[in-house]
Amino acid sequence: MFYPYGFGHHWLLYIGVPLIIGLWAQVRVSSAFSKWGKVRASSNITGAECAREILQSAQIHDVDVMETNDFLGDHYDPTRKKLCLSSNVYNTPSVAALGIAAHETGHAIQHAKAYAPLKARMAIVPVTMVASQMLPFVIFGGLFFHITGLITLGIYCYAILLVFQLITLPVEFDASRRAKIILQQMGIVQPGNEVAGVNKVLNAAALTYVAAFIAALGNLLWLLSMRDRRN
Repeated sequence: MFYPYGFGHHWLLYIGVPLIIGLWAQVRVSSAFSKWGKVRASSNITGAECAREILQSAQIHDVDVMETNDFLGDHYDPTRKKLCLSSNVYNTPSVAALGIAAHETGHAIQHAKAYAPLKARMAIVPVTMVASQMLPFVIFGGLFFHITGLITLGIYCYAILLVFQLITLPVEFDASRRAKIILQQMGIVQPGNEVAGVNKVLNAAALTYVAAFIAALGNLLWLLSMRDRRN
């Protein structure tokens, strides 16, 4: 079977399979959030209130909890010490909202405790941003103009992204672990259905980070195979 340059069996294995895994992970997250976002927690507090209570309990007083309009755009910004929660999380007293809010607050706790993987991820962010901005030009030039030097540069870029995604895994897993423990210790979610819901939402979210790592690895292997075929 004929394949255009760069789009052979290696592409199907290294790019196609990770793409399917990534889509599956996103579906899992959306499905879990949709289901548990409709289940009201017995504590009857919103995601924003949950985040503020956890921060206060952890003696963290310099982090602002803010609302963002991005759906599932929840994140903690360590450079500005801002905990940004999407509207569905910020204003909703659902099991899903509490799980996500607690997870993001877990990052603030990591920052306060100088958690080593988070510090490493913060350190590599600038070079990761540069690599991400270069990739479209690198891939276009290497793929369509067959410039070997650009393919090699793309390999370095994806190697940087792979390291970033690898460091991200323990950061995200630890934040979820902290969230599950804190929510129960503080009585914000109750054993049984609520705890199960939080676990399903956070476990589904964890799959997206695994998928991102697999995607970065697949892209790196694809470019390596392209370079090897040209040598």
